[in-house]
Amino acid sequence: MAQTEKKGGLLRKSSASKKPLKEKVVLMYDEIFTTEDPSKCNPRFWEELFLMKVNLEYLEGKLEALDGEELMKIKDNINCLFQHCIQALGEEHPIRVVNALQTLCALIRGVHQKNKSTSGFDIINMLVGFDKAELCMKNLMESLDSLLCAEGSESLKSLCLKLLLCLVTILSSPLSRREHGYDAVVLLALLVNYRKYESVNPYIVKLSIVDDEATLNGMGLVIAQALSEYNRQYKDKEEEHQSGFFSALTNMVGSMFIADADEKISVQTNEAILLALYEAVHLNRNFITVLAQSHPEMGLMTTPTSPIPMTPVTPLGTTPPSSDVISSAELPLDADVQTSNLLITFLKYSSIVMQDTKDEHRLHSGKLCLIILTCIAEDQYANAFLHDDNMNFRVNLHRMPMRHRKKAADKNLPCRPLVCAVLDLMVEFIVTHMMKEFPMDLYIRCIQIVHKLLCYQKKCRVRLHYTWRELWSALINLLKFLMSNETVLLAKHNIFTLALMVVNLFNMFITYGDTFLPTPSSYDELYYEIIRMHQNFDNLYSMVLRLSTNAGQWKEPASKVTHALVNIRAIINHFNPKIESYAAVNHISQLSEDQVLEVVRSNYDTLTLKLQDGLDQYERYSEQHKEAAFFKELVRSISINVRKNLAFNTLSQELLLKEFSTIS
Repeated sequence: MAQTEKKGGLLRKSSASKKPLKEKVVLMYDEIFTTEDPSKCNPRFWEELFLMKVNLEYLEGKLEALDGEELMKIKDNINCLFQHCIQALGEEHPIRVVNALQTLCALIRGVHQKNKSTSGFDIINMLVGFDKAELCMKNLMESLDSLLCAEGSESLKSLCLKLLLCLVTILSSPLSRREHGYDAVVLLALLVNYRKYESVNPYIVKLSIVDDEATLNGMGLVIAQALSEYNRQYKDKEEEHQSGFFSALTNMVGSMFIADADEKISVQTNEAILLALYEAVHLNRNFITVLAQSHPEMGLMTTPTSPIPMTPVTPLGTTPPSSDVISSAELPLDADVQTSNLLITFLKYSSIVMQDTKDEHRLHSGKLCLIILTCIAEDQYANAFLHDDNMNFRVNLHRMPMRHRKKAADKNLPCRPLVCAVLDLMVEFIVTHMMKEFPMDLYIRCIQIVHKLLCYQKKCRVRLHYTWRELWSALINLLKFLMSNETVLLAKHNIFTLALMVVNLFNMFITYGDTFLPTPSSYDELYYEIIRMHQNFDNLYSMVLRLSTNAGQWKEPASKVTHALVNIRAIINHFNPKIESYAAVNHISQLSEDQVLEVVRSNYDTLTLKLQDGLDQYERYSEQHKEAAFFKELVRSISINVRKNLAFNTLSQELLLKEFSTIS
């Protein structure tokens, strides 16, 4: 008996005695690709179509073979096919549903591919028609939501997700990115988190291997625009506050109202877009290059021809930036900075969000910012551009108003490698969150980031010109705070974990500082700072010694700090007598800094320190076990808010569609 083979929609006899026969589904596709209505001669045309197995290769091939003009001629039939696919998704027969989903995938992919050419038609109009787009897309999303949430076939759910992925792969097209990029990026972030701990998530795999430069840059631009708008809104509110009556009142009666003022200028955080940034940084090593991609236009102030409309702030920033804001780029916080990039925008965003961690959403956002920075601080390539002396930027981070310091003048900010801004952000967090509701988890992450950056500097012998004294001072004040509030803090936290990390940062500087501190005098200043603040280290030693000799629950963690203090105590015990002797011999009651430094330099050779192992080692970030609960809660919160705000987005789109429908 002659064998039958199937190829390109043809049924072909091996004997070649008869003409090739086409499958019925292929004949029906051919009817769709004519200018006639295929249901005119066959009223059951659409009903029969979805009972037949889809021939994806043939359908996409037909679309590929047409040019833009030919495709426009059959637009009505394409629209009709799209609408009937959506109708079929609501039917009970699973065969119809599967065939409709596959057809939609082929249709969307095929039409999108055609639009990459010079034809220039609109994808939405070609698929559904502007007049029906609102209702069609609403019905499609409702059907997909029902299929994904229902008890049923996992393969069917997988197909739904594949269709959604087809819809979001628009980030490489500038026009599509501007119109739909925000929603696509948020959707992608949610898809990546769909049951990620329970089964193999295909979107995690897909996102991790994307290497298309245009798509990755597109994603980066969408995230940068969303974060930039948040920064702009905050800046506008801040300036409005500073120029108002409240500011004058604050100046008059002192700074007792500063905390209230700070709360009043808070802007809702955007956790959805932050989650997208995290997934991109965490999963895709190629995305790291996007962080440093310069965008000169994002740093240029543009004078709009018409007033920019105010964008209403919705919970968690679930509304995308207005198109006016997107087209006029970042509207920078630093008017004199001519270039920007995603990392700078993110650091500015983090400096605002991390100011106030009392609110749950801002606490989550602050934690996510630090997790993103942790991933960046571990990446070799990211560290290379963070520490690159040829990539200097002036980064204007927001600083929390505090009674004991003046606001830094923006114009005095130096141009430095980006790692300096990261370290500034960490120092800023350390000095501004020593409070009763102590955010222990955030402090640990903050110290870990500094440690990872130091490990890179030590390994690659990078001598960073940074004001290390500010970091040392912040760390010592943190230890002082932990000791002053020992009883209150120990009721909630193991403060010895944090104390050990801080002490070991000093041990890093003591042991390896000669390999990464910028000058020999920097190393001298480290010793000066330890000696000057020796009382804090002495008090810490007394505290941990007391607890390590007791049989209580803190015995072991406290004893670790005791052992870690060995070199710091050796420095204090070695130099303090020498300084006192110098003062006595020279009849000086109080030595100047230069005099103390002179004593330090002349007595290094007699100092004995112990070699401490593992100071330049750290445990790499892992989401799966340690952060799963946090991300589950975060995704649940984002999903609720995205769902809540979809209705508002629909109203604004309706106005746009009416406008589009008048364009010939």
